[in-house]
Amino acid sequence: MMSLESPVRNLAKKRVLLTIDLTTAVLDDAISKDASVIVSYHPPIFKGLQALTLKTPLQSSLLQCAAQGISIYSPHTALDSVWGGVNDWLADGVLDGKENGSTTSLIGDKLSPGGANEGGEGRLVTLHTAVSMSVLESRIKKYLQLSQIQVGYAAGSSLSNSPIRTIAICAGSGGSMLVGRPADVYFTGEMSHHEVLAAVAAGTHVILCGHTNTERGYLPELATKLRHELENDAEVTGVEVIVSQEDGHPLQIV
Repeated sequence: MMSLESPVRNLAKKRVLLTIDLTTAVLDDAISKDASVIVSYHPPIFKGLQALTLKTPLQSSLLQCAAQGISIYSPHTALDSVWGGVNDWLADGVLDGKENGSTTSLIGDKLSPGGANEGGEGRLVTLHTAVSMSVLESRIKKYLQLSQIQVGYAAGSSLSNSPIRTIAICAGSGGSMLVGRPADVYFTGEMSHHEVLAAVAAGTHVILCGHTNTERGYLPELATKLRHELENDAEVTGVEVIVSQEDGHPLQIV
């Protein structure tokens, strides 16, 4: 998680803008809509900064946010891991109905200090009835609203007719989490070339949909959850939660 708190206070601004990435287009969107908070799923700062200047778009965006009275909060992997988060949202698309299987964390459960189960890394979907790869591919494309996805078929398999019962899931870049885990299919946004080779050689199919394509569709779900929380907070009134229409996948298929 990452947070940047602006020192500028404007109590008249009561709008929260959700985005996957804080791009210059999203920043302009936030300013034009008088947002006071940007919830950016990906932290704008991934590596340590030795300076904050106007010379680079990223640093300029951060400084403009602070000057404009816009604070930033980035939940990232915490939102992936929590029950009802991004990975569970992806699992719902694979299941095509909760009655069709079960979902568990892929790498253990995380417990709160009080012992409550708060989620875990990745997800493993187990279908009650096996489906073919072609059916799974269609489900994912429909759910993510994609016309094309990348698929690597396991070595020696019968391609799209392979029976599938277990799907390991990781939003975004899942290679390091998925490779080596037992599953019929790895479903994620992106994996390195060698991670894909290792997976298919070990007998696991791979479905890649583009990094942020496995995350962006969750934003309306997050908006709904935030609205519910804010409506039930007596100390907060009149806050509007919206999803930026300027946020999008950085790559296009041509």
